[in-house]
Amino acid sequence: MSDEDRLKMGVQQAAARLQAARQITVLTGAGVSKESGIPTFRDALDGLWAQYDPTQLATPQAFLINPKLVWEFYEYRRRLMTPAQPNPGHMALAALQRRYPSLRVITQNVDDLHERAGSSDVIRLHGSIALNRCFYDCQGYPTRIDVSLLAWDPANGTPLCPHCGRWVRPDVVWFGEVLPSEELDRAVNLLQRTDVMLVVGTSGLVTPAADMPWIAGRSGAFIIEVNPDLTPISEIADLILRGPSGEVLPRIVEAIDAS
Repeated sequence: MSDEDRLKMGVQQAAARLQAARQITVLTGAGVSKESGIPTFRDALDGLWAQYDPTQLATPQAFLINPKLVWEFYEYRRRLMTPAQPNPGHMALAALQRRYPSLRVITQNVDDLHERAGSSDVIRLHGSIALNRCFYDCQGYPTRIDVSLLAWDPANGTPLCPHCGRWVRPDVVWFGEVLPSEELDRAVNLLQRTDVMLVVGTSGLVTPAADMPWIAGRSGAFIIEVNPDLTPISEIADLILRGPSGEVLPRIVEAIDAS
């Protein structure tokens, strides 16, 4: 059997499973954003930033040591993301949610491409790079700050919180930080009552997101992996669809509509 024939059969099986499901949960990782031209965190460490490792740019300790450096790195990442548009994989997930309103997307990505494609109520495990908050959350977690309303000179460092006068940071989860408890609790609750879980474009290496397919599987969910590469999740997946999300997911939507 050719790879194409195998994929065709897998797409039909995935469509049938999704049609029969009461609760569908999707976990997306950096591979989905990469298809829109957004480099992964480590791919962004090129040029000027190649001399740094993640512990110098994406931890609370790094920010306290050199807030200006960390802020500049995240401004650089924001500029890299600016041209990106939702790809067919994002659009297909939004289309699936329109057909099955209970579907929820849990994402490790910090861009807004799922929302721009039309997905609603996205569960963000790692925050949003478009948002900022007080480093100390002086008004409670999260103390969000709109830096466009602040008068500050980027050459002198980071913007300062208008409430406490201390640093503003990107509203993302850094290495060594715990995930937002509300988002994590929502995700785990969904996984424990999921019938079908789509795991799309994630390496399966970053916990606790990497543990989520196991949580769903232990609760009886049928696990479908969509990824061009072998991952640790492949060993527990009930169905593996090898290919990029932008090619595989639209075919699943088409199979559902044709049935």
